[in-house]
Amino acid sequence: MDTVLFSPKQVQELISTGNAVFIDVRDRKDFEAGHLPGAVNMPDIFTYLAETTDDGLKTLQDKFVDLFSDYGLDGKKTAIIYEDALHTRYGGSCRGYWILKYLGYPKVGILDGGLMAWKQAGGALTTETTKPERTVFPISIQPHLMATYQDVLHALMNPSVKLLDNRDKVEWLAESSSPYGVDFAPRKGRIPGAVWIEWYDFMKVSDGQASFRSKEDILELAASRGLTPDDDIIIYCFKGARAANTYVALSQAGFKNLRIYMGSWNEWSRNPELPIEGGIPKAAAPLENA
Repeated sequence: MDTVLFSPKQVQELISTGNAVFIDVRDRKDFEAGHLPGAVNMPDIFTYLAETTDDGLKTLQDKFVDLFSDYGLDGKKTAIIYEDALHTRYGGSCRGYWILKYLGYPKVGILDGGLMAWKQAGGALTTETTKPERTVFPISIQPHLMATYQDVLHALMNPSVKLLDNRDKVEWLAESSSPYGVDFAPRKGRIPGAVWIEWYDFMKVSDGQASFRSKEDILELAASRGLTPDDDIIIYCFKGARAANTYVALSQAGFKNLRIYMGSWNEWSRNPELPIEGGIPKAAAPLENA
């Protein structure tokens, strides 16, 4: 298995080779206050709201191919995505990792533990900016990683496909439509038939530093919701960021058939023709944190 989670030591070694691009998904002001040496800033990775219509997917592909080309991703350099910590920015670094995998980039990883882990390991930050030379991004779409709203709609009639909702508890219980405000999206609720595991539950936090739980813990947590490594699973949240965090956790634990519904609740809730379930779940899984 290719390395996905790079330790601070491994990232330091990559910095010394000059053959890597470090992509900071944080806000511009946070980036300017201090970032990895040589890093570039791409908050679009976190903020972009995707649609999974044919036009929406084409727009997503074109936008990120252009941005990654600007930052010198030529297929030879390793791309390392990072944020503050794995639990602080709704899975932004994992979303960047997943987008690059979907676009077919061959060398991509995540700074394990984010900047918090980097600083705790004695890593230095800089305020100097870097302007990479634009290159040609080697796009090779991996459609098996993406679920569209139509795929999700078909899954409602196909019991062999399992839906995993990993939004925050208030969203799952239809008390809020999003992390950005109770009424940010037009409808509150769940996609019918989905099981729920809050994304935080795949991680453990110590001294402000988050890491993914062990393979055994993740397998046990997934099994408690009826999910096994051989299942065909579509993960969704609000916009595909927390889902990407869960995608990485499950992938590391040996799950192979994972797709992210990138439009997630933001897209689903805005189409009144798509069914939702509101109120208290009819057959709710245990709501206590694992």
